[in-house]
Formats: sequence, C-alpha cells, structure tokens
Amino acid sequence: MRIALHTRVRADRIAAYEEAHRDVPPELTSAIRAAGCTSWTIWRSGTDLFHLLDCEDYARLLAELGTLPVNVEWQARMAELLEVVHDYSGDGADAGLPVVWHL
Repeated sequence: MRIALHTRVRADRIAAYEEAHRDVPPELTSAIRAAGCTSWTIWRSGTDLFHLLDCEDYARLLAELGTLPVNVEWQARMAELLEVVHDYSGDGADAGLPVVWHL
C-alpha cells in the first residue's frame, strides 16, 4: 500500500531536520523495514514536508514502531524540529493524504 503524509518543519529548524536525516540510526531503518515498509521518501517545499511510504500495512507499521525505543527516541528528536509531527497514535493510520488523481 502507498501512503502519502504531510508534516511541517519549524522554519528555524530546517537545517537541523535535514542534518538529522543524513544520519538516521541504522536500528531505526532496520525496524522500519522489519515492520513492512519497503520505501519512504520525504520531500521538502519551504517548511512543508511530504512523505511517500510503500508498506504492507500502515496501521501495522505504526503499531510496531510506535513503542519501539529507537523510534520513540527519534520521534522525540523530531518533535523538537517539527510544527506538525507524524502521528503514531491509534488515529494515525487514517492520517494519510487522500488520493485526488493518479495516472
């Protein structure tokens, strides 16, 4: 399944956000893959961040990562940089952007 998300980085934290993503912990990328995600790309336009994920089951991905210590630590780090964060709550699986058109 393909999921598109929108988050927003704080304007004064763009450089720190991009720097953090140059060194994502290998334990986290391994956990993301183990939870069924085969691809995750983030684009930035100003402060808007657009994520595109390919995964087996997005709700499962969130459930498996939500309480995983390496992800909890990463999300705490991201919370310092973001205005709009990735939602790992029970409602997060419904937070994907709706498809408007597809070729």
